[in-house]
Amino acid sequence: MAGALIITVEIAAVDLAWLNRLRRAHYPAERNQLEAHLTMFHALPPSAQVEAQRSLARAAGEARPLASIEGLMDLGGGAAFRVVSPDLDRIRAELTEQFHGLLGAQEAGGWRPHVTIQNKVAPRQARALIASLERDFRPLPLALAGLGLHRYLGGPWERIAAYSFRG
Repeated sequence: MAGALIITVEIAAVDLAWLNRLRRAHYPAERNQLEAHLTMFHALPPSAQVEAQRSLARAAGEARPLASIEGLMDLGGGAAFRVVSPDLDRIRAELTEQFHGLLGAQEAGGWRPHVTIQNKVAPRQARALIASLERDFRPLPLALAGLGLHRYLGGPWERIAAYSFRG
């Protein structure tokens, strides 16, 4: 829905760089309108902007969460890195309570944190990329910078605000 609010976990520059390189290499160029990202909420109503800004500022006031990339995910027509973080799970649970009544069906299905590096391709192509990446894969830490608030513009996103984690 155009105008919907999106909440992301902001990835630190050191990891964002290599994730963006993979995304540029494997995401269809005509569809790659965004940097690599980790979406926490997909579609809050635009009317929730002030509440979201307050909630994100409060949540980002905590110590920087620990996170790691623990494997790959098959998205059917794409590939992603699976992110594991009990710290982020807790933050998301708290925000879910605060946004009760504002969340749509996509949010109700639970959260599977991931960073998409390929999408909108044939399943066979996605499986080939996953197999290639899995050959040398080792779990690794994922550096996080903060929380972001964006507005969906029918493809690209408008950044409204970013809230840096403390520490």
